[in-house]
Amino acid sequence: MTSRSMKFDPEAWLRDDIEAEWALTRDQMQRTAQQAAHARETPRGIPASDQVGIDAIINAGLVSTERLPMLDVVFDRLVRLMTASLRSLTSDTIAVSVEAVAPVRFGAFLNDLPRPSLISVAQARAWDNSALLIVRPDLAFAMVDVLLGGRRGVPPARIGGRGFTAIETKLVTRLVDVVLNDLGAAFAPLASVGFVRDRIETNPRFAGIARPTSIAVNARFRIEVDERGGLLDLVIPHATLEPVRALLLQRFTGETFGRDRIWERHLASELQRARVEVEAVLGEQQMTLAEVMGFKPGQTLLFGTREEHPVALRCGGRTIGHGRMGRSGNQVAVRLTDRETEPQPGKTFRLRGED
Repeated sequence: MTSRSMKFDPEAWLRDDIEAEWALTRDQMQRTAQQAAHARETPRGIPASDQVGIDAIINAGLVSTERLPMLDVVFDRLVRLMTASLRSLTSDTIAVSVEAVAPVRFGAFLNDLPRPSLISVAQARAWDNSALLIVRPDLAFAMVDVLLGGRRGVPPARIGGRGFTAIETKLVTRLVDVVLNDLGAAFAPLASVGFVRDRIETNPRFAGIARPTSIAVNARFRIEVDERGGLLDLVIPHATLEPVRALLLQRFTGETFGRDRIWERHLASELQRARVEVEAVLGEQQMTLAEVMGFKPGQTLLFGTREEHPVALRCGGRTIGHGRMGRSGNQVAVRLTDRETEPQPGKTFRLRGED
């Protein structure tokens, strides 16, 4: 009986291991490529993976915008108001919470809305602009079920593939009106504005209140009514918030800059000690540049005034009063006869002690 000795070849073993690993990696790359082939296309028909240049910029997922701290306070106040108002509307337990507040592209947001959604176009008349309030399907059918007296603990019936009936739209409109009224009250500490429902749309194409590339603020709320509910979206374009942008940039309500009473009193006292020049003008006359250039020593200038004429007192380029010229000892003096208190255009002047 003969035996054959088997010799271990480390190079062959390593080669087989590398080939097996490469085969597994190749299979994963092929699956990834097949998934990428089904990439979502943009409205212009260009796959997302092939977007370059202007298409990549327009459809970029990252939206850069400045943060508006007071807007978070407004939405928190809106949550409290909606909780009380919707409890009165439904006569049931209501739980309202903020899911997210984020900037979005207006067109991209409308394209991603589930169908059917009830879209309310609201007018902010004080700001001369609009906003959108979107009731998503789950919340819409839940509110219809609650307002029609549906049984507790039973999920609302939802028939897919159809829009809202006239009765369902009317019932959900009651929810929309309550939320819009609370939204105006939430903005009340910052600005007096009312949101009024303009129309109801179910097709996002007819709810275009801004350009598709415009930046908007999307506040998403979750409303739960006895284990039933869904999402409510509030979309406000930045153009709508422009009239109160300075107020929304504050970190807390009533924030002001530079209001230090101690510093104000110190500054006022130091200003009172500032030394200024006061001019006594007896007469003035307008002359041409040629006449001024022709001045010679010994020349007499006539101003058309006399010694008894009033002297104008000026400080900082404006008249502050009038007086009579005379003498006090060996010095020329002016006796004040009246003060000039009428404000001049473009300037503000107030003497000490005046109201």
